[in-house]
Amino acid sequence: MFDIMKKTVQAGAAAALMAGTAFANPYAEYEGTTLIVNFPAHPHYDAVMKILPEFTKQTGIEVEVDQLPYLKMRERQTLELAQDEGEYDLIAYVVFSKADYVYADQLENLAKYFMNPKLADPSYDADDLIDGYVYNIGFAGGSKGYLEGKTGSLFGIPYGSETSILGYRTDIFEKHGLEVPETYDEMLEIACKIPELEPGMGGVASRAASGHHASHAFLLHLAPLGGRVFDEQWNPIVNNEVGVAAANALKTIVDCGPEGATNFGFGEALGSFLNGDTAMFLDTTVVAGQINDPSKSQVVGKVDWALHPMGTRRGSQTGGFGIGIPSNAENKEAAFLLMQWLTSKEGDKLVALAGGNPSRFSTHADADVNAKFPHMATFGEALKYADPDWRPIIPVWGKINADLGTTLSKVLTEDLDIQEALDGVAERTKAVMEEAGYYTWN
Repeated sequence: MFDIMKKTVQAGAAAALMAGTAFANPYAEYEGTTLIVNFPAHPHYDAVMKILPEFTKQTGIEVEVDQLPYLKMRERQTLELAQDEGEYDLIAYVVFSKADYVYADQLENLAKYFMNPKLADPSYDADDLIDGYVYNIGFAGGSKGYLEGKTGSLFGIPYGSETSILGYRTDIFEKHGLEVPETYDEMLEIACKIPELEPGMGGVASRAASGHHASHAFLLHLAPLGGRVFDEQWNPIVNNEVGVAAANALKTIVDCGPEGATNFGFGEALGSFLNGDTAMFLDTTVVAGQINDPSKSQVVGKVDWALHPMGTRRGSQTGGFGIGIPSNAENKEAAFLLMQWLTSKEGDKLVALAGGNPSRFSTHADADVNAKFPHMATFGEALKYADPDWRPIIPVWGKINADLGTTLSKVLTEDLDIQEALDGVAERTKAVMEEAGYYTWN
């Protein structure tokens, strides 16, 4: 009798252990689920494609990817998110889309997922995520409506985010005994010295083409020089003395740049640096992988990296992509598990080693990552100064941004007076903001 009871207890314990083991697997309930995700055709997401099989191996959750060029991705998302039932379980979105999607109630507030003990991994370590990226890409409802703050909520997690960094030709700098610029004055001085030292070579490769490229380049200088587009009451201040200084910095860079610099978009600016036609490159970290790719670059082994030069403050840009769960998604909990895995310490390191842009401080400091990509340590240092408010992320920004970029192009190509140009932008911006209701409470 005792033996029977003992076997019964042992069997019960074994069953309980098996049940406990099954219960401890957070993915068991979702095994066999197929998630449909929408990602951009972008170097970071090309790296993501390489690590997705590992997620499926660990979880049993299948992932189908609809990877589209950025503009087509945005068009497709605009259609899908407006449906009662959407096709996508998880989307990557560019930072500009955050304001539109959140305002239209098209992205899930992530609080309830991080509160769910069956879904939220207690070892996730959200504090390790890069602050500027999280606030820029993920938050809404806080300060200014699009940043962190006591009234803010998290709607996405940075994934494929970028900051600005200064790339420079070590061979050129060593040849002429040049010091790597740490301040704006030093950078501008070297930028205009390079064409004298190396005839035919430009100082800094920069965007400048009419529209969003010129605007991007201007804002890249406005933040570290101490400026903002608006004050705390949404009054445009882009035309103050700091705005004028930022426009002058851009004009100096373009005037001392390579031939055709006034027409450079991002691709042309990068191409100029890759081809060896400029000595410096000040823009996004996403280019690092191409610099040392012999099939794309003529400056392999000749480039090193430094922090975005300091003006009155450190203030490198933030941008790129984040991932979020559409409000009309079919498999929201499984999508959260994928989101959490991709942005976990494990997932972030895997994507970094595959050539992607890590979103965690720890990944930038990781020995394996630095052994393969030595520049990651410098990038990690730069990210301490990533400025989530270097440009406003509000629904009417697209219209204002286009006007700013078109007007700045006239400064660069037609010698339009800078103060006059920015005064006009400020006046027109004020009208746009008033029409949108930003002064209702004034």
